[in-house]
Amino acid sequence: MAIDPICGMTVDESTALNFQQGGEVFYFCSESCRRKFTQSECPIEPVLHTIHSCCQHESKPLLQVRPVARFFCPMCAGVESDQPGNCPKCGMALEPVPSSLIRGRTFYTCPMHPDVEQDHPGHCPICGMDLEPKTFASEEEDAQLVNMTFRFRLALLLSLPVFLLAMLPMTGAPVNRWLGHTIHIWLQLVLSTPVVLWAGWPFFVRGGKSVISWNLNMFTLIAMGTGAAYLYSVMATLFPALIPDDFKHGGVAEVYFEAASVIITLVLLGQVLEMRARRRTSCAIRELMSLAPPTAHIVVQGVERDVEVSSLKKGDILRVRPGEKIPVDGSLTEGKSSVDESMITGEPLAVTKKPGDEVIGGTVNQTGSFLMKAMEVGNQTVLARIVEIVANAQRSRAPIQKVADTVAGYFVPAVILTAIVTFLAWAVLQPAQPALAWALVNSVAVLIIACPCALGLATPMSIMVGVGRGAKEGVLIKDAEVLETLEKVDTVVIDKTGTLTAGRPELTEYLATDPFTEADLLQLAGAVEMQSEHPLARAIVEGARKQGLTLHDVQDFDSITGGGVSGTIDGKSVIIGKRDLLESRNTTNLYALDKQAENLQIQGRTVMFVAVDGQMAGLIAVSDPIKETTAQAVLQLQELGLRIIMLTGDNERTARSVAGKLGIDKFEAGVKPEDKHERIRSLKTEGRTVAMAGDGINDAPALAEADVGIAMGTGTDVAIESSGVTLVKGDLRGIVKAVRLSRLTMQNIRQNLFFALIYNALGIPIAAGVLYPVSEHLLLNPMLAATAMSFSSVSVIANALRLRSIKL
Repeated sequence: MAIDPICGMTVDESTALNFQQGGEVFYFCSESCRRKFTQSECPIEPVLHTIHSCCQHESKPLLQVRPVARFFCPMCAGVESDQPGNCPKCGMALEPVPSSLIRGRTFYTCPMHPDVEQDHPGHCPICGMDLEPKTFASEEEDAQLVNMTFRFRLALLLSLPVFLLAMLPMTGAPVNRWLGHTIHIWLQLVLSTPVVLWAGWPFFVRGGKSVISWNLNMFTLIAMGTGAAYLYSVMATLFPALIPDDFKHGGVAEVYFEAASVIITLVLLGQVLEMRARRRTSCAIRELMSLAPPTAHIVVQGVERDVEVSSLKKGDILRVRPGEKIPVDGSLTEGKSSVDESMITGEPLAVTKKPGDEVIGGTVNQTGSFLMKAMEVGNQTVLARIVEIVANAQRSRAPIQKVADTVAGYFVPAVILTAIVTFLAWAVLQPAQPALAWALVNSVAVLIIACPCALGLATPMSIMVGVGRGAKEGVLIKDAEVLETLEKVDTVVIDKTGTLTAGRPELTEYLATDPFTEADLLQLAGAVEMQSEHPLARAIVEGARKQGLTLHDVQDFDSITGGGVSGTIDGKSVIIGKRDLLESRNTTNLYALDKQAENLQIQGRTVMFVAVDGQMAGLIAVSDPIKETTAQAVLQLQELGLRIIMLTGDNERTARSVAGKLGIDKFEAGVKPEDKHERIRSLKTEGRTVAMAGDGINDAPALAEADVGIAMGTGTDVAIESSGVTLVKGDLRGIVKAVRLSRLTMQNIRQNLFFALIYNALGIPIAAGVLYPVSEHLLLNPMLAATAMSFSSVSVIANALRLRSIKL
């Protein structure tokens, strides 16, 4: 959905789709009339403002949307495409965005450069890699993988005899004499040409594009290396007289068809293995998407029929039978059952459902059959939103990636320069004969062994697997930067209500002062609190209803942030909240129940004072039980070396009681929402890296201020939007898992970066021949260089895939 940043107006789905496809600029009235018109109706340039003729208010452009991005490169920021293909920067195949996020056409992206997107297959303009569909097609539907596999198999079939023709004479089998020199050379030319010019053609296309756009990458080096070896060999075969004597051995020009064809074959093998491995990094998304059933049983006027889930609308009545997956989010209208929600919440026990209860799409109905009303469909379901969060996080870039990007920016030009220096050094110094032949071979080896992709994949692959692993544990990471920052967190600030406690408080006691009765007290308090959304308010309202009390209408309702609420009922002014609030309003007889309030607070109760017409009317006590898993989570966080601080708006006695039960040393009571924000800020100024865990709207500012905000999935949407981590189950043990995941993921990234840097730092000098003076055997054949290069990227991905099996 598109939102007008000026007036907040929403573009409906059909309009947004046309808008995205057409790339038009929509204008919205920035004031009252909200009239919308397009660029075609605008008499001036889209960058300028115009005046609405209907209300004379200035109109401002909403935004201009390019075609919707469907594919991205995880290595190269900003590389997106609406078509599959290769990343134009690094050459990698683009990764797909989940189909649940985008309706309509299939779009393609680069796995190394997420900003590259298009609506058709192709190559990344930055790295040259194949763009990948964001729809996560199944194996048999992956046309690019099938195409690359076919190219590899044909290349292998033709390269093997070329390799044997070239290598057998060196082992004592005189194939060249048996066939004759001419036939021997021409057979290699005929067999290697399809390998280089057809099977390897995508590499030359990517390499050429990289030169045109000056985004030099791995395929630039492959195209230069194999192209030089092949073209030289063709020239030596067709025009041997033009070859300088320094290239000849025994008066015969050497050819390197086997090097060109085998290198192409090995690179193709590496691409196939890499594409298969990269698909495994998206398994978490695939597993989440597979939870949703493809069809649903819709009931219309008593007639039941099966329809595609994608065609469902809000308000549809659906039937769900035992053992079936619930198709969309909704609520029961008839029947009852128990539902297994473990795949969404992680809760192993089935949850009993009755009419009015909500159910989540993708969960499994167990025992009973029921009718339900669809409440959220399509991209608005809980499952689709989880998929979107995970997919966006997997495509995001961690700050540590900047290190790799900086190195990669100079890498390919440096390799090309090294290859030139290698050629000149061998040609001039002539450490071996024929000198120019050795110069060519070693410079090709330098070009082939260098692998910028191993460097570029080091971070995004670990991020993709790590974020997916977290999703399987009910820990949703918003983006890669959050994952990196979480590793550095040393202080965790936790809100009490709904985070440490269950967030389902219950009314426990209510005491009245003369002349009010307890029924009067609860009735007045319940009526005012009915206007509030605070969990404590709901507890009072539910308690009043259980007593069968009638709750009257309230006028002049007011919520005092961090203090309480007030309102007028039948002409009576009622205030409910903290003692300080009532004292500030000059409430009389305020000390009447202080002793009782103190005793209740020592027991861990939350006490609220009630005044009617400026007179103390009584107090109401509410208890919010501590979650069963909270104590274990706090202990585990402390074992991880984290400092735990509890902030609460409750009084000090209640806060001390809760902190004592949980073993939390530091707590602050009576903290208002705006004070939580300031406490976080002060901790950051002390040099601490702070994570804040909360679940309420009043926690949103503090969640946003913290280095990492952690929201309970059972909390409000505002809190979740303000956070970087969402715990689906609302269990604090999820923070433990998130911290462990962050530390292990960052460790994995550093391992990948170290391997990629060391590989290139050692491989390039050896290929250049710096060790040749030590031993003439310490040279790297271009074919061995191609093998090392191909498997360097695969090894980085394999190391990242280890995160799938880590224990959190």
